[in-house]
Amino acid sequence: MKYLFLIVLSISLTSCQEDTNGYAISGNVKNLENGKMIYVSSIDQNNQPQIIDSVLVENEKFSLDLAEVEVSGLSFLTIKGVNGNVMFISENEPIKFEIYKDSLDASKVSGGKENQIFYEYLNHLKGLNQEMMQLRMEMQQMATTSRDPESMARFQQKELELRERDMVFKKKMIKENPAAYVSVLVLTDMQSMGASTSELKEHYEMLSEEMKQLPLAKSLKSGLDKRSAVEIGSKAPRFTGPDPAGNQLALEDLMGKVTLIDFWAAWCRPCRIENPNIVRIYNKYHDHGFNIIGVSLDRGDQRDRWLQAIEEDKLTWPQISNLQFWDEPIAQLYGVRAIPAAFILDENGVIVATNLRGDDLENKVKELLEK
Repeated sequence: MKYLFLIVLSISLTSCQEDTNGYAISGNVKNLENGKMIYVSSIDQNNQPQIIDSVLVENEKFSLDLAEVEVSGLSFLTIKGVNGNVMFISENEPIKFEIYKDSLDASKVSGGKENQIFYEYLNHLKGLNQEMMQLRMEMQQMATTSRDPESMARFQQKELELRERDMVFKKKMIKENPAAYVSVLVLTDMQSMGASTSELKEHYEMLSEEMKQLPLAKSLKSGLDKRSAVEIGSKAPRFTGPDPAGNQLALEDLMGKVTLIDFWAAWCRPCRIENPNIVRIYNKYHDHGFNIIGVSLDRGDQRDRWLQAIEEDKLTWPQISNLQFWDEPIAQLYGVRAIPAAFILDENGVIVATNLRGDDLENKVKELLEK
């Protein structure tokens, strides 16, 4: 799962503020010696961190008046000689910090509605990530000791429930905070988590007009327009790509009566867990006209791992990859932001279903073949 908490420092944001009451920061830093420098940074227009000011710590305290901001943005504090940072929103409100030098992640930020909403969301993601990591550890232990299908199915159901609970939280946050640019970040995360185009469009329209003018919102809208090209009912975009031997394979040459385009990677645990099910369905229906095209998002320096996964998981259908990780051009063409991702095509190359797994995938394949 790709979450905002892990990538947020690479995003540039702006939003309009109606009221400007000043922009000042102050706070405490536990156990930090006098004379240490704290740097205030923001993300510039090139998505790079830029130091905008600094302040010395005296008696474990600091305070700094900053110029009023015409637009709010993501900012963060760093301490010289200390790894990590403390994120906050540069809104025109007094902002207070309680910083723990030895555990920056535990630091607290207060002041301003935007910061309150921002940290509510980050705290949600921290809790969700902890639950997901624990579940995946249990799944990995199960995989090494037993391959009991029923037990693995229970783990998959628990993971699905976590994802659904997370999506409910995200939708609620956008609905309740349409004028907060944190909602644009949440919407971006929904896209990364594989939310449908219709869901994303619905919640994009909930945003205030000011929020829709943010660079991130405009980028999101552009992505949604591209995703519309791979909605159910659309003709699947054509592509070619290299197989493990370097031969160029084309979609139109690999299609059957029913075709599954399966986006996966050797490093993707949910993909590897689902592979036995896909193998079973392929072996059952291939002779009746069911074809699969695997498109891998593996890295260039992990080609051997990709080939090993194909062999270990017994993936006997054509495999394609440019080995460019998330920059895989076929994945970008199809708007893939999370894997596993699947597109099911009919005999005319029209997308008839997406992201089906387990029995749902088999039932759809059977239904289409019987038409």
